[in-house]
Amino acid sequence: MFRVFSFCVLIFVVLSGAPAARAGLQFEAGQTDGGLHYILVTGDFAYQDDLSGFENLVRSSTATAVTFRSPGGNIQKAMELGRLIRRLGINTAQFRAAECASACSLTFLGGVLRYAEPGSIGVHRSSFQGDIPLSTQDAVSAVQQITADVITYMIEMGVDPALLQLSLQYDSNDIRYLSMSEMTKYKVVTFNPGDGQPVVASQAPSYTLPPEPTPAPVASQPSATGPSLFIPDARSGRIGHPRGSAPLKALPEGKSANVAVLRNGIAMAILGNTGRWYRVQVGNKVGYMHDTWVHVDQYDSGPFGRRHVQVKSFDNYAEAESYVRSSSIPLSAYLATNGWFAITLNNTFDEPMAKSLVSEMKARGAIPGDAYATFGNTYVRKVCCQ
Repeated sequence: MFRVFSFCVLIFVVLSGAPAARAGLQFEAGQTDGGLHYILVTGDFAYQDDLSGFENLVRSSTATAVTFRSPGGNIQKAMELGRLIRRLGINTAQFRAAECASACSLTFLGGVLRYAEPGSIGVHRSSFQGDIPLSTQDAVSAVQQITADVITYMIEMGVDPALLQLSLQYDSNDIRYLSMSEMTKYKVVTFNPGDGQPVVASQAPSYTLPPEPTPAPVASQPSATGPSLFIPDARSGRIGHPRGSAPLKALPEGKSANVAVLRNGIAMAILGNTGRWYRVQVGNKVGYMHDTWVHVDQYDSGPFGRRHVQVKSFDNYAEAESYVRSSSIPLSAYLATNGWFAITLNNTFDEPMAKSLVSEMKARGAIPGDAYATFGNTYVRKVCCQ
């Protein structure tokens, strides 16, 4: 960490006299007085930018870090450069003397180690540029696609996608400069000099996950050092069905007659269970609901109404923990009511975002083809990894 911090201090002096940004990306190799090699990226990100020059310069100069003087530009090109930085295994550093704003902030996230001074990273809502008119439907579709792309990228880089929510609060003609506490909160930086050891991101993320095995489920036993696998009794809950409402059945089977159809959010008392079916009471009505339709109050599966993205499952904790810890994207493991462990993306999302995210990440090979969005009603609690 001290070597990285020394780099930060030395490169600041060099940047203080750096030239102003130019349209189109420019790459310049430099070296600090301490002998550390870096690349300075200046200008606006443009769709036609050729990044091969950047990669060649990194390799020929043996640079270990990148810094920026850029007001932003094309989002897709910014993420492309960020992924290249991560693949090359180099760091990013940013200073208030040479801001990195808008799309540039996404490139900064590609660093394996990331350091930034307060106020040096600026974010805001993206905008469409160019002379091509868009219908309202096309514009909405484009916004959803860009949003999914950015969230996918943030997850790959180990950054809390809640950063995007903050960015969306500021118009494209405004800039929100992040404080150090915000950069730490959203994991924009991996360390600051006063906090001790840095957190190192994956240097070469793999976007292809192995196919899911289909072993027979076995009962998981808690270990002396492992998490609690105790499943509390389900006593109360709320309806949470993907279609917005769920049938209250006369018998514990799908083909049984409906006693009533009840909308999401309605509270119920859980009287018992028969297999995967809860016997419940709603008002003066008693019947059965499948356990996947009920958000149980005694379980800690996350905020009601939010979607998880489940990517895999294991029948034992050891494999689940190993999978989560070795993944190049932030994952969590939840104990499920059947004794298995569900592997999910680390965050929860609203319905449109979850669907877009699943589609985008499948297309990139970042998650398996059978991954899906779910309420996670059968998740008892998160067991890995804090």
